[in-house]
Amino acid sequence: MKENITREQALSLLKTYNSEPFHLQHALTVEGVMAWYAQELGYGEDREFWSMVGLLHDIDFERWPEEHCRKAPELLREGGLSETLIHAVCSHGYGLCSDVEPAHQMEKVLFAADELTGLIWAAAKMRPSGSCQDMEVSSLKKKFKDKKFAAGCSRDVIRQGAERLGWTLEELLEKTILAMRSCEESVKAQMEV
Repeated sequence: MKENITREQALSLLKTYNSEPFHLQHALTVEGVMAWYAQELGYGEDREFWSMVGLLHDIDFERWPEEHCRKAPELLREGGLSETLIHAVCSHGYGLCSDVEPAHQMEKVLFAADELTGLIWAAAKMRPSGSCQDMEVSSLKKKFKDKKFAAGCSRDVIRQGAERLGWTLEELLEKTILAMRSCEESVKAQMEV
């Protein structure tokens, strides 16, 4: 799977509609997480595509939160992106703001990992290191069970995501911590530019 635009063009498109550091950091994190998962799950040849889906998945959220996953197709088509990428982006909001069900393995990973990256990032910020590099699954599980912690991160979506992938919740937590470790420094460096 290949897109007609480069990563730099995709980032520029994202920044056309997103300027808040929080949203940009989340997009860059999900981009890195999706790249890790593509490699880890045997889709290395599609790594760039998985990454681009991660980068652009919330393209409409900052400006049009009430139209999330419904405004995205228009913005992505204007940017010259494929219907395959548009479907993938819209599938991450399945059941919440979209009726596009995750079908491909990549879409299921995005659905599962998107919310979870927010939870991991919030947990990492609370650690003395401020990083997920030394985070253990047991520590994250405690934060997951505390419904007041990072309350905006839907535990139901994360659980559903693990089920869609045929993984235990613990497997999803562990893999996503590893994925975030793989891109944490890169995301930090990009945010400092």
